Amino acid sequence: MQDVSRLAAWLAGTDIGLLELRTPEGTLRLARQGDEIVELPQDEEEIEPVPIKAPSLGVFLHGHPLATAPLARTGARVEAGQALGLLKIGPLLLPVTAPQAGVVDGIHVADGVAVGYGTPLLDLHPR
Repeated sequence: MQDVSRLAAWLAGTDIGLLELRTPEGTLRLARQGDEIVELPQDEEEIEPVPIKAPSLGVFLHGHPLATAPLARTGARVEAGQALGLLKIGPLLLPVTAPQAGVVDGIHVADGVAVGYGTPLLDLHPR
């Protein structure tokens, strides 16, 4: 707290309107409001979903052809490396995996639809 007061006093003697310090512990934002220096509240940063794209051309499958349940559903928590779907390339079934842990935010391609390289298949919110 004493360091924040010292930074505010220093900032008051400058013509800087906003000071933002980012550390591993968080972010400190000081701003000029009239003649006073105030600490701004922390903004909740919107984390963008990670698009999971087709690694090749093929037919996107939500689950294995011999199973009834899909590999991932919207809202499901998944771990890094977990299969989210399959890409059928001829007789080959290539898993489409999560690059990191997260929550499946949306599935953009219906089951059994042909896709090209780089087609967005799912969105994953990191956790």
